[in-house]
Amino acid sequence: MGATLRPKRPMSAAHPARSDLRRSLLAERRAFAATPAFQAAEHALRQALAALLEQLEPELVGVYWPLAGEFDPGVLPFPRALPFARREPAEMVFRRWDGSAPAAQDECGIATSTGAVAVPDVVLVPCVGFTREGFRLGYGGGYFDRWLAEHPGVTTIGLAWSGAETHFAVEAHDHALTLVLTERELVAPE
Repeated sequence: MGATLRPKRPMSAAHPARSDLRRSLLAERRAFAATPAFQAAEHALRQALAALLEQLEPELVGVYWPLAGEFDPGVLPFPRALPFARREPAEMVFRRWDGSAPAAQDECGIATSTGAVAVPDVVLVPCVGFTREGFRLGYGGGYFDRWLAEHPGVTTIGLAWSGAETHFAVEAHDHALTLVLTERELVAPE
C-alpha cells in the first residue's frame, strides 16, 4: 500500500479511547484514499475478495454502500443485500438489492435498497480498524455488532486496509469476525 499509512500501532497497556482511535484512523484513511497507492490497494483487495467468495459460494452476500475511503467491493457475481439501519430502536436488517443505484437512504443517511428483508449467509463488514483477533472498530453505532449477535451462524468478512490494523480494548458487545481481508492478507482469527 505504500508508505502513506503508518505502521500498525504497538500494543500498550493503555488503549486509546475508541472515539480518538476512530478519528485518527478515519483521517489516515482519507489521506490514503487521496494517494496513487489507493487504487492499487483497491485492485488487490478486490481480487482477493473475488477468490475468497468463489471458495465460499454464498447464496446471498450482505454488502454495504461504501463511504469515503472505504473499500468498494464493486459488482459481485452473487445475489446481494444492503443494510438498512434504524435509529430508534437502534437496529439493522439487510434488504435484497438488485445492484441498481439505490434510490433510498436508511435512517443514518446511507444509501440502501427497498427490497425484501433477508438474512445473508456471508456478510462483508466495513472496518475503520481491526485487530488480529478479528475484532473491528466501526463508526460507533453498534449496528453490525447487534446484527451479528442475532445471527451467530453467518460468515463475516471484515474488509479493511492493512494500515488500519490496531489494538483496542474489546468490550462485551463486540463480536469477532470470521475473517478479516486486507489488500495484503487474509487474517483468520483463532
